[in-house]
Amino acid sequence: MIERVCAGVTTLTIAAVLAATGTAAAQAPAAAAPPPAAPPGAVTFYGSPTAQIAAGVVIPAGAAFVWTSGTVPSAAAGSKPDDPARFGDTRTQAVSVLKSIEGQLAKQGLAMKDVVYLRAYLVADPAKGAKIDMDGWSAAYKEFFGTAQNPTKPARSTVGVAALVNPLWLIEIEAFAVFPGK
Repeated sequence: MIERVCAGVTTLTIAAVLAATGTAAAQAPAAAAPPPAAPPGAVTFYGSPTAQIAAGVVIPAGAAFVWTSGTVPSAAAGSKPDDPARFGDTRTQAVSVLKSIEGQLAKQGLAMKDVVYLRAYLVADPAKGAKIDMDGWSAAYKEFFGTAQNPTKPARSTVGVAALVNPLWLIEIEAFAVFPGK
């Protein structure tokens, strides 16, 4: 066994404990970690080509990017503040949010094709049996991503939360976009 003496106290290293118990990991030396890969020259998505979203994305070194704050839906024109239908269902709200993000990106010289990651926060929809409406969110997403006009399928996280700041909101979305390489 390997022992170390620190301030007069003898301690066993983890490797020594594993070796003493016959654990296989301690019997064979650990494989050396592969050298880090060189960063790509362009944004690179990876994962199944048939998936609705990317498993992940690799951003080139030195790339400039835009990260939006959480964006929330707009109220329907002429709606009253206390009207439960003021913002619509999850799909309607998600389309509203994605259009807003599209506008924010356009002001920065970007488009939805430049989005590499989305994080959506969803709350249960009372009209859907108090369940999160993933079908509504996915339908809205498919209007903007993985289309003939925009084949980009960003990496994405969807998080179920207990509430958003406005009790009529069903979704809030953050977007991360990367400027195209030169």
